[in-house]
Amino acid sequence: MTPELKTEAGDFSVLIRRMTQAAVRGDGRAVRACFTPDGVYHDCFYGAFRGDAIISMIEECFHRDAREFRWDIHAPLSDGVIGYARYVFSYESRLPGAEGRRAGFEGMAVCTLRGGLLESYREIANSLVALQALGFAPDRLARLAARESAAFFASPEAAAHRS
Repeated sequence: MTPELKTEAGDFSVLIRRMTQAAVRGDGRAVRACFTPDGVYHDCFYGAFRGDAIISMIEECFHRDAREFRWDIHAPLSDGVIGYARYVFSYESRLPGAEGRRAGFEGMAVCTLRGGLLESYREIANSLVALQALGFAPDRLARLAARESAAFFASPEAAAHRS
């Protein structure tokens, strides 16, 4: 049996803010340092990245496709094993056809913790709001919404909610 972790809600607040602000700066190594060796960052746009792949996701995806990030954490809570934090995230796009447009959305971070570090960071986000602000075509938004819907219903937590 695993002993109860000693991470307190205040420690989680510091950790989640350290991680998000490192991502804003484009410091992939500092983001990676917030995770366990086998930690996974599940990004709502780019997917899941494990271990050192987190560094390239931050440096090669985040900062390739956007700049001028803002990431505000609100009401972080933790019992030492799981942590939750509401956030507001925005950026200026570098994507072709959307260069310079500001996009943003609200989300919730769901984290598992081990030894005072993030074992898993997962987002539940209203990301279609950001993509609409960037001018994505309605058919592209519909495809993304369908993908999110399929992922939701495929999750183990949604098993009882399937028809």
